[in-house]
Amino acid sequence: MRPVTCRTCGNEVLCEKYSPAHTQVQWTGDAAEVCPRIGERVAAGEPSARVRSCEALRESIARAVADGTLVIADKDGNPVPGTAPAVADA
Repeated sequence: MRPVTCRTCGNEVLCEKYSPAHTQVQWTGDAAEVCPRIGERVAAGEPSARVRSCEALRESIARAVADGTLVIADKDGNPVPGTAPAVADA
């Protein structure tokens, strides 16, 4: 799992991507305290375990994939062919 930091609130989670559609996120224990969007939902009565994500975190994970910080890999950690970000010509 690789750390990904939300570009909005600074919350750090651990992520793995096995395909463009499948993202595994491991939350830290204080996610509801760090992320204002999750905190709002928990304060409104939603159990923190039921809050799966927020848009800002999803965008941060997508950005990590786009910039190559988070690689889409198989269960053994090998990059999945055809999923690496495009490399700009220098």
